[in-house]
Amino acid sequence: MADNDVETRSNRGQWENRVEGAPGLSQSYASREEAIDAGRELAASLGSTHTVRESPPTGVITDEDPASGSDR
Repeated sequence: MADNDVETRSNRGQWENRVEGAPGLSQSYASREEAIDAGRELAASLGSTHTVRESPPTGVITDEDPASGSDR
């Protein structure tokens, strides 16, 4: 990742946007979709790349239900 690139990932049951080289811009979100939308907008405003790192379910309530495609 290059400076200001935004990565959306799961972290201990919450979704977060991590900004490479600018940790002060990183934020956490309760839902995957909210984090992805915010990450896409942040990357666009920074003129950088946005990626989503998929992760295995942890069994936490914020994990997406694979059968329905939405949060539990």
